[in-house]
Amino acid sequence: MPDFRIILVSPKNDGNIGAVVRSMGNFGFKDLCLVTPCDITEEAYKRAKHAGDILRSARVVEDLDEAIQGCDLLVGTSGIITYGEKHYVRIPITASQFAERTKECEDTVAILFGPEDTGLRQEDLMRCDVLVHIPSSEEYPVLNLSHAATIVMYEIFQARPRPGGPRAASEMEKEKLFQFFDDLLEAVNYPDFRKERTKVMFRRMMGRAIPTKWEFHTIMGILGDAAKKIKRLESERK
Repeated sequence: MPDFRIILVSPKNDGNIGAVVRSMGNFGFKDLCLVTPCDITEEAYKRAKHAGDILRSARVVEDLDEAIQGCDLLVGTSGIITYGEKHYVRIPITASQFAERTKECEDTVAILFGPEDTGLRQEDLMRCDVLVHIPSSEEYPVLNLSHAATIVMYEIFQARPRPGGPRAASEMEKEKLFQFFDDLLEAVNYPDFRKERTKVMFRRMMGRAIPTKWEFHTIMGILGDAAKKIKRLESERK
């Protein structure tokens, strides 16, 4: 995963700064830089809650050049986008797409958020390598600064690999499960004219569910045991 720096450009409300800092603490971000911010009052620390150390260690700079020093990738954010290939400055990707694309890189990434009233200036966006946009209602598309920052950080956090997290089943294990399901259909004399559609339905259902390796083995065990028992009972009756 890359290192991320959250840069707030000319924020006008220190309560918003505190709320951003709290979200940084929630999602494991530590590096904050403030470009010509408003006065930081006790309100910011109240909003930051237990992440006050992040705010105390934040760098305050006079211009964007200083804020982005040491960063390899500049990411702008905007609530306003312009459709069409000619308007390349404001062609965005979503926050989730950005998180997915950067999870394997090892660069230092700066994520820029503009002031609450105007957002990032066009010249700031021109400097950015990527524009991130959070889809929202066309009737009211611009999110509050702290809300937008929280969503972006959440998506990045979600894309990070979880140590000790559940393992996904392998392709071979999936095919084994589907074979056990086929065996069960055979054991219960499932009607031939419904069999293929039912097999496809089961495969699609398991694909949507994305079971873990342990869950796959549990289901395989149940299906396998059921098919064997039915076949054994059938054999004993003959």
